[in-house]
Amino acid sequence: TAVLMPDRTALSMEIALGVAISQYPTGTFLTATADRGKEFACYATLEATHNLHVYFADPYSSWQRGSNENANGLLREFHPKGTDFTQVEDEELAHSLDLMNHRPRKCLGWKTAHESFAEELSHLV
Repeated sequence: TAVLMPDRTALSMEIALGVAISQYPTGTFLTATADRGKEFACYATLEATHNLHVYFADPYSSWQRGSNENANGLLREFHPKGTDFTQVEDEELAHSLDLMNHRPRKCLGWKTAHESFAEELSHLV
């Protein structure tokens, strides 16, 4: 899931996370690992509102958010660095995410992210 944000403000992050979380059963999201961007200044509100714990990676320690960095790299195959996402249509982003989520991954035993996530969700329902 990805939600386009109009800017990198804490309010936009609160809204985007709320939209993303609302699409799944309660308990799907327990933690979030963030960089130290200004959009996460609202982390205490996110924790209280969505009953999750926000962890922050150490500065210059991208390996602490390895899955996120890998996903960013895959997204860059479709939308190169410098892409203005305000100019990307929702359908185009959705198509990119669909291709990414249905791509087999070695780290998941050659399952797709979609298959692995669906399997985890089946334990919540």
